[in-house]
Amino acid sequence: MGKNAAYAAQYAEEAKEQMRMYGIPASVILAQAILESSNGQSQLSRECNNHFGIKATASWLKNGGEYGVYTDDRPNEKFCKYKSVGDSYEHHSQFLKQNKRYAQCFTLSPDDYKGWTKGIEKAGYATGGGYAASLQRIIETNGLDKYDREVMAEMRAEGRSVGVENNPRRETPAAHVPQSAGYSFPVEREEFLFITSPFGNRQDPMDATRQQMHKGIDIKTNHEAVLATENGGKVVSVNHNANTAGGKSVTVEYSREDGSKVQCSYLHLSDIAVKVGDTVNAGQKLGVSGNTGTRTTGEHLHFGVKSVSADGSKRDMDPAAYLAEIGQKGNIKLQALHNGNDLLAKYKSDVPQEQKVTSEDWMKKLLSSEDSGVGISGTNDPILDMAMTTFMSLMMLAAQIDSKDEERQKEFISAMAANQLVDLTSLVPGMRQCTIAVGENGKAVLHAESGTVKIDRELTSSEMNRLSLILGNANLSEESKRTKIAGMVTGIVATQQASQNFEQGMEAETQQQNLQRK
Repeated sequence: MGKNAAYAAQYAEEAKEQMRMYGIPASVILAQAILESSNGQSQLSRECNNHFGIKATASWLKNGGEYGVYTDDRPNEKFCKYKSVGDSYEHHSQFLKQNKRYAQCFTLSPDDYKGWTKGIEKAGYATGGGYAASLQRIIETNGLDKYDREVMAEMRAEGRSVGVENNPRRETPAAHVPQSAGYSFPVEREEFLFITSPFGNRQDPMDATRQQMHKGIDIKTNHEAVLATENGGKVVSVNHNANTAGGKSVTVEYSREDGSKVQCSYLHLSDIAVKVGDTVNAGQKLGVSGNTGTRTTGEHLHFGVKSVSADGSKRDMDPAAYLAEIGQKGNIKLQALHNGNDLLAKYKSDVPQEQKVTSEDWMKKLLSSEDSGVGISGTNDPILDMAMTTFMSLMMLAAQIDSKDEERQKEFISAMAANQLVDLTSLVPGMRQCTIAVGENGKAVLHAESGTVKIDRELTSSEMNRLSLILGNANLSEESKRTKIAGMVTGIVATQQASQNFEQGMEAETQQQNLQRK
């Protein structure tokens, strides 16, 4: 038996377990491990149990994660260190699942190893070329796709779906997953939950003329596992009807010693992995976040909490208070950030005064962290770096135009980050609407409407460079930058309008010539 096949046989069960839980092909997991760890013989894998070459992020280090120092793309880089190889496999699955760059992969079938390898390469897992071809060669030479078929057959026989149902789950590295001592937050994060709407009165997102009481918190998500928050929970309600206000939902109840209970509800799910009567424990997968329901404007998790007294009476409570409580009990060091402010802080005892977060600090956190669900950094790609810098500068300009108040600016930045676009309408006179969206691939898309012309197109590389030069010019005042950007956008719209007029004129001339020939 060759070294590759021997490694695969040794760790096949680990890879199959990850496939059951996350839907990543076992063949791809094994091929990546074989390639990245040199069959478990690399110095990094031998000394740190790191079989996938995953580097230690700032959040990993902040949460106490161990690391080793090695030379890769740069000298003396920090890599994650694990207690076991199994922890390395688990973290690799979570890395792919939580990183938005790989979201397209999770729309593929769990046994489509060719699609997965191409998607992983396209998303930038490795800096060298031919990564997908190398993985496919390892898979096909060693017949690793047999493990995919085994898992698919097993799940079908048991009436379960790969990566969706409540499949067996292993313990995960405590430094990475916010779960300990029987407590977990409703989604996995390294540093913070991005709260797009807190508990309390707000403007109705479905009708801007009305106010409503928001009986939960909205957490930015990206089609990911939602988790039970305590041990010994009982599933008391499951709704599979996507056409109700809250869409597909699950409610879990936890008993207290004084006879009272706490009910946690998860709304707008895309999939449900439990049934009424099930007993669940902290960190157990209840379903997958989504955008179902008649009262939703985009994917998110609405997390609601009710306190049920011993006599059965119920009252809605601020989920931030509940998360602060279980966070302290389970020593979970996460924040719940809304417009840069931690909603949990006011419910925690003996919490030191936090340093004031500026609008620029908040913007950088949103755009640089995977936790926010909108981050576009972390690939060492110069195109993405330029796109991120441009997007950040545009956001600051737009925020400063509409309001000088710091809190209002942070609110404005939160909305732009959540929607992944910058609204420049007020910057361009005479424009009904003007927005720029910068995606993960570094492409910026301009949408503009002037009343006579409507355009939706990617900015060219030269236009992106021009934007970047204007925004990065320290000699220009903020007002000069706005004027130059407004002129640039107006010029693009004018050019597009002239092109449309020309095309319409040519079409009319052609039609006239056709009529004359008849």
